Amino acid sequence: MSAREMSEDDPLEDFERRSVTLESATKVVLVSGAGPAVVVMPEMPGISPHVARFARWVREAGFTVYLPSLFGRDGAMPTVEEGTAVMKRACVSAEFRAFGANRTSPVTRWLRALARSAHEECGGPGVGAVGMCFSGNFALTMALESSVLAPVVCQPSLPLDDPAGLEIAPDDLSAVRERLDREDLAVMAYRFDGDKWCRAERFAAYAAALGDRFAARVLPDCAANPDPSPFFAEVVASPHSVVTAHLIDAAGEPTIAARDEILAFLAERLTR
Repeated sequence: MSAREMSEDDPLEDFERRSVTLESATKVVLVSGAGPAVVVMPEMPGISPHVARFARWVREAGFTVYLPSLFGRDGAMPTVEEGTAVMKRACVSAEFRAFGANRTSPVTRWLRALARSAHEECGGPGVGAVGMCFSGNFALTMALESSVLAPVVCQPSLPLDDPAGLEIAPDDLSAVRERLDREDLAVMAYRFDGDKWCRAERFAAYAAALGDRFAARVLPDCAANPDPSPFFAEVVASPHSVVTAHLIDAAGEPTIAARDEILAFLAERLTR
């Protein structure tokens, strides 16, 4: 994959732009690649050049990427002003449960339907789901859909007002745990040690709920890119985005190792 500039808007010209209607709602989904399907959900404030880069890595690993536009301007390099405005709108949107633990965001119903549709289109054993930041826990909730075999939870940030809270209803969480045990599935999870948006208390809550089905990876803060885009430098203001804005794209870096582990996990579950 040729290198792209991360400090300017990404035209996303190598993705097919589709309007997808599911569950009586229509959303734009960017699709690219061939092979089993992987739904890559954007982090706040949207499909940034770094999110698109990760999606391309997934594509180049042999998968069809489905990149739903959930918030923000597609391809935009995250600025402080635009990113903050997107975040404020998402926090009051009826689709998301940004505050208050033990609640499932309504948008996950649409995302589960997307996974089901992608599996029907691409075939294979099942679908991968990668959530990040605002969408982090959505990958876990998507495991309620039988086609989702490889959920990856990156720095799950919701609920914003409860560091130990989980953004999923108790009944949904119990159903996910039962399925993980029944089908011998695992959830991969990533965060930086000093992340103020996804703290140790949240991973402890996941571990308590999911047991050894929850495979946590905690990276040292020194492994984070020290010069991320303005939104991440000034608004996020802590190591946060493991495989996107805070990834250091160089051999031997812990964030590259995390990316490669995710790709290997997807391959193990979706190409057997």
